[in-house]
Amino acid sequence: MLGHSLVHWFETSIPIFLVVWLTEFPDAGVAVFGLIVALGYAPFGLGALPAGVLTDRYGPKRLILICLGGMALAFVALAFANSIATIAVALVLWGIAASVYHPAGLALISTGVEERPTVFAYHGIAGNVGIALGPFVTATLLMVGLEWQLVAAVLAVPGFVGLAYGLSANFDPAGAVDADDVSDASEPLSLSEFVSGSRALFASAFAVVFAIVTFEGLFYRGILTYLPEILHDAPAMAVLNLPTGFEGIEPADYIYVGLLVVGIAGQYAGGKLTDRVRVERGLAGIFAVLAVLAVAFVPVREMGLGPIIVLCAILGFFLFAIQPFYQEAVAVHTPEDARGLSYGYTYLGEFGLGAGSIALGGFALGVGLEAFFGLLIGFALVGMALSWGLLVAISRFGAWEGPGARVQSED
Repeated sequence: MLGHSLVHWFETSIPIFLVVWLTEFPDAGVAVFGLIVALGYAPFGLGALPAGVLTDRYGPKRLILICLGGMALAFVALAFANSIATIAVALVLWGIAASVYHPAGLALISTGVEERPTVFAYHGIAGNVGIALGPFVTATLLMVGLEWQLVAAVLAVPGFVGLAYGLSANFDPAGAVDADDVSDASEPLSLSEFVSGSRALFASAFAVVFAIVTFEGLFYRGILTYLPEILHDAPAMAVLNLPTGFEGIEPADYIYVGLLVVGIAGQYAGGKLTDRVRVERGLAGIFAVLAVLAVAFVPVREMGLGPIIVLCAILGFFLFAIQPFYQEAVAVHTPEDARGLSYGYTYLGEFGLGAGSIALGGFALGVGLEAFFGLLIGFALVGMALSWGLLVAISRFGAWEGPGARVQSED
């Protein structure tokens, strides 16, 4: 939970910094900075696959500690950045370090605890605490007049604190599975074993789950990266004025933080619902809701402050309610001894391929808001179709019942 919170603490501070960088480097433009931020977010996902392999070999604790220390050091490097190039280097370093967490943390949960849905819910809540606090603290420190480099240095401190605590933590990473079901972590994974394990995963329902997670990642990364900028430019923001001395940041940032706070409730609800609803059905339903919300965003944005706040709250709830569903889908459709590898592929899709929407979204915003949200609508509809297709394949043909499947109540 601590590791998950800190990963997202750093991750969601970056869109707030993006607003500042666009002002400090006005000649670059949103498309250029979209590519730069994508360079940082891409290894966050692309590194998840090798991180998953290393998790299966070395165990989760060592990998999580490397992640915490690496992220903190990357933000120290960001604190010394004074150009677009050095910002890009620091973000890439952060993305490489952050990529380690999700395969390691989720592999630990999937093999270390028996009540997976409940623990996924609490784990998700911890992530949302970091997701909300990261931009809140960043925006507040900028608002009171601190330079963005100093703010980056302050944000690094909890990472070092988490590292110090993690060095003393003890746990059983295989407490919920039979010892015979988990491979010997001391044995290195050979290339042939990696290829055969990957082939086995993608010959199962996991191939569809991977595609579903990728389209969720495209929607998630696109909306969260550009939402602060979109809210800043909303007509309703012109009627909000901070008191004298607090002009350093726009009130839109706090609406964005509120969306992330509501996501805590979404994570908890989603985790609990995976005990009652088939994960495939839940995924399809939430994708449908996200598509409707993307359709509504442009007209609602013109209606005033109240409708914007309500829509953002609903969006925050469902944007994070979907995450326990796909995390459980991976656990259902993969064997215990390949959880590190399977979650590595999962976050390769979620954060690596998903980062493509940052670059695409920057160019789409250059065309107009309608083009940007049209892109998001497409991502959500494809995710819905894939989820529904997987449900039909399992329900009608008995295909792909995964090795980790639990008994789930039906409607």
